[in-house]
Amino acid sequence: MNASVPDAAVQQQFDDAPQQKDAAVLGMWAFIATEVLFFGVLFAAYVVCRFRFPLAFVAGSARLDFPMGTAETAILLTSGCLSAIALRQIQLDKARQSAVLLLVTALLGIAFLVLHGMEYHDEFKEGLIPGIRYLENGPGAHEMELFFSLYYVTTGFHSLHVLIGVVLLLIMAARTWRGTFGAHYHTPIEITGLYWSLVDIVWIFAYPAFYLVGGAG
Repeated sequence: MNASVPDAAVQQQFDDAPQQKDAAVLGMWAFIATEVLFFGVLFAAYVVCRFRFPLAFVAGSARLDFPMGTAETAILLTSGCLSAIALRQIQLDKARQSAVLLLVTALLGIAFLVLHGMEYHDEFKEGLIPGIRYLENGPGAHEMELFFSLYYVTTGFHSLHVLIGVVLLLIMAARTWRGTFGAHYHTPIEITGLYWSLVDIVWIFAYPAFYLVGGAG
């Protein structure tokens, strides 16, 4: 048996620890591939509509809170760096440091959700939520409604992924603090880090698409 994982951690269906780790990582990459396809469809729809209704999309982007979106971007990118450092710390068998970094990463994820929730609240008050409270009228209002529909679907599903990631990070932080993981075994932390990287990457595409298009117009 490979010493990189305790015997008890190897499930019955696997021959050894390396096979179990490879299966877990492969499973996460397969999941990420399906998520890329999902968000890829949304971004493809965005591109088509953006070129068809350029003025309406510029007008819609101008209604978003650019400073808030920029702050959210900085928070997520920082959290991604901390997640990577947390993985490195556990690889060096520094469990307590890794646990603290995982906790801070989760707290940054919560901060992102709070800021984005504040954005949604402000947009609701302004009547910019299609199907719920959309008060825009006049030329281009219908096309701008399409912009906001794509915006809420994309950022809404992304926020759901952030929430799931926060829960996973908190679980990983607690288990790491209790000594469950170390240099000998940290596959769940590695997989959670991969998931959090997906969250970062999706936002890296969403931020310029929705918040910067106004400047591009």
